[in-house]
Amino acid sequence: MISLDEAVTAQLESHGERFEVLVDPDAALAIKRGEFDGDLEDVIAAEDVFENASRGDRPAETALEDVFGTTDPLEIIPEVIDRGEIQITAEQRREMQEQKRKNLITRIARNAVNPQMDDAPHPPDRIESALEEAGFQVDPMEPVEEQVDDALDALRPVIPIRFEEVTIAVSLPAEYAGSTQAKVRQYGDLEREEWQADGSWIGVVTFPAGLQNDFYDLVNEHTSGEAETQVVKDKDDLNTR
Repeated sequence: MISLDEAVTAQLESHGERFEVLVDPDAALAIKRGEFDGDLEDVIAAEDVFENASRGDRPAETALEDVFGTTDPLEIIPEVIDRGEIQITAEQRREMQEQKRKNLITRIARNAVNPQMDDAPHPPDRIESALEEAGFQVDPMEPVEEQVDDALDALRPVIPIRFEEVTIAVSLPAEYAGSTQAKVRQYGDLEREEWQADGSWIGVVTFPAGLQNDFYDLVNEHTSGEAETQVVKDKDDLNTR
């Protein structure tokens, strides 16, 4: 379950009765779109249906039976969300908007590069400033992933930017290969790997280009700077196993 602070109220009025449930806002939107595939108990603040959630008042069981044909909260909650309205306060809206703004900036920073600077990553603060300059407003009621394209459209007149992946070949000395290769393979999609006779490890991994500097920091930190890396320009040259 989620905390009450994270929840919004979904409200349905039917047959002269009011029914309210407390749910995660993103999950509520997914349920209304028919796209929710998680566990309902993980995205609600209470396994209960209320007449007035703020007071904790509950409707009569006869009212639940009349409207929903059941008194089981886990069957009723999705119906209230799907057929009803999502109620959020001004403060909840501000908090949701700020959290999604941060998530949007993080997502763009992880995936975007500057094509005018040899595909160098854009720092998050640069993306944040550019979004402000572009006047882009994050929609607190839309999933972040559905706002990325609009954000990029707003950013392009302000800064040179594009989404890009990078493929890096890395050679780890035998002394560090055992532990570090596990971290490298988890960083993205492993295209190829090969253990050498001397115990060293060579791997080729693809990941969002915005994480390139973080990747170099990770490898250098765990190999005392002794690893070798090289950008692979053409993935067709790889002999993937």
